[in-house]
Amino acid sequence: MKKKIFAALTALLTLFFLNAQRVGDPKLTEVWNPIPAKVSPGKSAADAPSDAIVLFDGKSGAAWQHADGKEFNWKIDSGFMQVKPATGSIQTKQAFGSCQLHIEWRTPFVVKGEGQGRGNSGIFLMSLYELQVLDNYNNRTYSNGQAASIYKQRMPMVNACRPPGEWQTYDIIFTAPQFNADSSVRSAAKITVIHNGVLVQNNIEIWGGSEYIGIPTYQVHNSKLPIILQDHGDLVSFRNIWIREL
Repeated sequence: MKKKIFAALTALLTLFFLNAQRVGDPKLTEVWNPIPAKVSPGKSAADAPSDAIVLFDGKSGAAWQHADGKEFNWKIDSGFMQVKPATGSIQTKQAFGSCQLHIEWRTPFVVKGEGQGRGNSGIFLMSLYELQVLDNYNNRTYSNGQAASIYKQRMPMVNACRPPGEWQTYDIIFTAPQFNADSSVRSAAKITVIHNGVLVQNNIEIWGGSEYIGIPTYQVHNSKLPIILQDHGDLVSFRNIWIREL
């Protein structure tokens, strides 16, 4: 009997609180301003939205130059650009901080080498923080150096690589680090990466600038810096690159 009474009282109290929540003016919790700006999305997820900056449209390398300041000298063919080994990495002429970046890449169809020597390149956000590009389709290497890793720092949650010679996509949300006046880190850089439609980095903190040897650390830098695509000596191709500043 006591259990039935307790259940009945609980139900009455629940009904009372639900009704209490409905009392009052609903307009008090409505926010009408500011009105979000209108952005027209592309016809597909890969197409640049209307407020994006197109960094490579398949025709011109005008948005890029080599890291040493020389004119863009990578190969452009059939809608993509390809690393021209020994010419050096390229970087955007424009500088960026926090951003949404879409980029498509392809490792060579003819497989050569293994581990880090197979289809190697990289995307350096703010010239410092490397998202690895590598052929890791049936190709084992250290986990924090495989495709979609934050190089030598954060391994991807899964390996979503397609076979060599097939186009792959990275959709990246990058939050730039912030520094205090005394050069200490106020907030670390963060990154989310979707590789071929699969979430592989979920708003993780980056520990500092990418290093081949040693522990990554932060050094104070400008709030905006170029994006770098790496010449690692392999014939890696890129296409359909666009960015939205955040």
